[in-house]
Amino acid sequence: MWVYRCFYNALSIIPKSAIFALLFIFQWLGMTSFSSVSVIAPARLHMGFLDLSGALGRHFGSIGVALNEPVTQLIITSAEKKIVTNERAEKCLTAFCQTFNVSDEIQIDVIEAIPEHVGLGSGTQMALAVGAGLNAFYDLNLNVRDIAAMMDRGLRSGIGIGIFEQGGFVVDGGRGENTITPPMLAHFDIPETWRFILVFDQRGQGLHGQQEIQAFKTLPPFPRNEAERLSYLLLMQALPAIAENDLARFGEVITELQRTVGEHFSPAQGGVFTSPDVAKAMQFLAERGAVAIGQTSWGPTGFCLIEGEDVAEDLVESTRAIFAETPLQFKIVSARNRGGEVVVNF
Repeated sequence: MWVYRCFYNALSIIPKSAIFALLFIFQWLGMTSFSSVSVIAPARLHMGFLDLSGALGRHFGSIGVALNEPVTQLIITSAEKKIVTNERAEKCLTAFCQTFNVSDEIQIDVIEAIPEHVGLGSGTQMALAVGAGLNAFYDLNLNVRDIAAMMDRGLRSGIGIGIFEQGGFVVDGGRGENTITPPMLAHFDIPETWRFILVFDQRGQGLHGQQEIQAFKTLPPFPRNEAERLSYLLLMQALPAIAENDLARFGEVITELQRTVGEHFSPAQGGVFTSPDVAKAMQFLAERGAVAIGQTSWGPTGFCLIEGEDVAEDLVESTRAIFAETPLQFKIVSARNRGGEVVVNF
């Protein structure tokens, strides 16, 4: 869940309980001015949908994991007029201020942003980062789901919302008749030694916007028996594997789920993987011990898992040498077992 952290420089040795007591007193006395609000929102891997058939009245259902890198990081300060250099952040600011009737005389400095349309959840994380920061700035007492709903996030997958709330590995329950945002059904911390290898194709982006909407409309029906099989594998193999630190078994399930869903999406994205070069790199990595082979969201970014930082570094080094003449980039990242952060700076 997001956290508020207050920095008091020399007062940092004071227990948190005392600090919050002081905050209450300052608020009562009208002394709540602060210099800025800082927000960090983590990227995520979308590891696939569980039920695209909707046979039981609920659609989608997703699994995914929060990453420590990359992140969206921004700082909000008061200003005499609206100053926002990032187009996405400005749209989110305008929507938030109109909805909650607060001033948009705000400066938002985007220090870092998750790359757009490569499967890492950039849109949801920017929306939640701006919304969470403004919520703290104006002391509106909103929760993550209030913000997600007004920003129109979670219309299919709820993974971005879940990882901003609590990080780690999350499973959402999809959308039913009365769903506002997909509910979180399960959450697990990822073992500290597990490392993800991300494979980026610098040439293109995955489907998004109207292309994504149209793709969902034109895909063939997803077989109910496949949805049942994937849900069973998740419940009785993947989740226990995380709980028992069983990388191999967890990887088997993710690879199978990714293969099944990727084949279903292949008419829209040109294959199980959007990028043929990423597909070749993922095969190379799998042949050398990587597990949980897949593509996050519509790609083109691929991902896999390996045990240990040193092993991951050796594997990436050899893979880079083989694919040196391609537009691929490789990055080793760890899972983030905490959610987004909202920091009020006094």
